[in-house]
Amino acid sequence: MMKRYGSLVVFLALVVAVSIVASGFEAGGWYFEKATRPAWSPPPWLFGPAWALAWLGLALAAWQVWLGGHVGRLRALAIWLVLLGASGAWSALFFGLHRTGWAWLELGVVLVLAGWCSARFRALTPQAAWLMLPFVAWIAFLWVWNLALWTLNGGPLARFLS
Repeated sequence: MMKRYGSLVVFLALVVAVSIVASGFEAGGWYFEKATRPAWSPPPWLFGPAWALAWLGLALAAWQVWLGGHVGRLRALAIWLVLLGASGAWSALFFGLHRTGWAWLELGVVLVLAGWCSARFRALTPQAAWLMLPFVAWIAFLWVWNLALWTLNGGPLARFLS
């Protein structure tokens, strides 16, 4: 029993570690007071629970792949680790460095990695791909939201949309 649930603890610990590091990059006043945000922006309090749900699904998906015992699981989990790190890096670019354009590009990479990881997981354990859906949906939403925020605050697309 410990062997089975011990691996879950490891995946959850990895996700929690990344979330702690990522949450260290606070938005500050610029993003929630001075920046022009799209009318459909989520309220600031929603970011924490949305990330928590997304990362919980990510941890459970990895755990399911691990439990499946398939030969290709280590390669798939290596992609998962890269995905996890890249998703945490978005907070550093967006909130920490205030580089909304670079953050948008990096989030595009995260979205591609999430699709690749999900496809690898699906081939090994279809249930794992389903568990990744909240993460993929949240990243897709953030990618569009990040572009809108960047554009509304003088990004290169602003001249075409104004």
